[in-house]
Amino acid sequence: MTTLCVDAGTTVIKAVLMGEDGRELLVARRPTAVLSPRPGWSEQDMSAVLQAVTECVTEAAQGSAQPVRRLAVTAQGDGAWLVDADGRPVRNAVLWNDARAADVVDAWTREGLLDDAFRRNGSVGNRGLPHAIMRWLEDHEPAALDQARHVVTCGSWLFGALTGVWGLHPSEASAPWVDLTTGVVSDELIELYGLSAWRRLVPPMLTGAELTQPALPAVAQSLGLAPGVPVTLAPYDVVATGAGGGAVRIGDAFGILGTTLCTGALVDRPDLTGLPSGLTLLSGDGPIVRAFPTLAGTGVVEWMRGLLGLPGAAEFTALAAKSTPGAGGVRVWPYFSPAGERAPFLDGSARGVIAGLSFATTPADLARATVEGLALVLRDCLDAGGPMPTVLTLSGGGSASDVWCQCIADVTGVPTVRVEGSEIGARGAMLHAAVAAGIVDSLPAAADAYVTRAATFDPEPATRGLFDDRYADFRTTRAALAERWSGWAQDDPRS
Repeated sequence: MTTLCVDAGTTVIKAVLMGEDGRELLVARRPTAVLSPRPGWSEQDMSAVLQAVTECVTEAAQGSAQPVRRLAVTAQGDGAWLVDADGRPVRNAVLWNDARAADVVDAWTREGLLDDAFRRNGSVGNRGLPHAIMRWLEDHEPAALDQARHVVTCGSWLFGALTGVWGLHPSEASAPWVDLTTGVVSDELIELYGLSAWRRLVPPMLTGAELTQPALPAVAQSLGLAPGVPVTLAPYDVVATGAGGGAVRIGDAFGILGTTLCTGALVDRPDLTGLPSGLTLLSGDGPIVRAFPTLAGTGVVEWMRGLLGLPGAAEFTALAAKSTPGAGGVRVWPYFSPAGERAPFLDGSARGVIAGLSFATTPADLARATVEGLALVLRDCLDAGGPMPTVLTLSGGGSASDVWCQCIADVTGVPTVRVEGSEIGARGAMLHAAVAAGIVDSLPAAADAYVTRAATFDPEPATRGLFDDRYADFRTTRAALAERWSGWAQDDPRS
């Protein structure tokens, strides 16, 4: 069952050839450019993204010793990717980390609209979701909405371009369009967001067999694939990566250490009565995912790495290992994104803080404190997701670091697991394609067959008290900082 899996990330497109045993046989990569025409804006050329996918798929298919039996697609989520009636891009895609709709979200917060929506939708809307971007476009670029036929996300843009079928995967539709009490795209929610005039732009939610379609004949030929090769639209990258790490059963949890530091907990039903927080995502053929995709992540590591003059991430984590747990008293609140933070709380003014410095502070302490600060963010998200899990599976570029994996185990008190392979999102897409093809009868069966643990990191008992205290201080200080963030953000003309 040779499967070619597309994982279209924000900065890198990958096509991963998976063999019958689920192992990675070949990976083709292409970088993609993130454009920032104005401060705080984040866009991509949709045609350039599709071209990168085409090149990767063609390269991987040519390198395969066996015929490619199916394609599976996962991609970055959220944002607004506008296409016209002929399936052509209307403008650049507005990405998940774009900040232009800050005023829209701030107004919704003041009006209590986001809390009202959470009681039906289970997700806290943020400036990178399509409803907020559409409201901004209505005020600033109405012609773009007039020209559009669908507002999709990256995965459904690629699926539509490959198959000619336009619709949203349930994971893409979940936030902000689906009423979880009914399980369908809600006209009432669309009206609540003030978007009734643009209801026609919200595509249908695809389910079951609709999520697998034959590639268009001309597309298959251009890619060097067999006519009618089936294409499966898998969940977007957060959900697909969780599955690719083996988190497929209720009670499982995962952490993705990538551009977005994201935690997820699998539940049978979301609690719509609690404090509004995070996203609630339908996975299509698995449990519901309570996800907390932060705006902190490897970008924080890259920023500190550059500040310390280190050549790469490996050197950074090696330096962190030279410090001790607690980082010599240095603490980092890693809210460094110009867009603030969106999980487990929503505050576009959130700003980072480094504290506890002295003349005795070393570069190793700064590196260690950065890793610990990100681990504290992950624990904060796990707390918001419900009871602490018994095991946490880790993936993403950061999971290659033993130091980071062990630090997360120590900070959370939960054993962490790293699975075999480097392309975990692509493997998640493969699992969903295997279920769609009837090769296995369920997502858990697919995970049992194709996901293998590579290493386990148990919490160090000697650090439990230290990190419980640090976590309490992290939360208390964050609440105090929130009173000053808005002023700090206003002082930064680049925000």
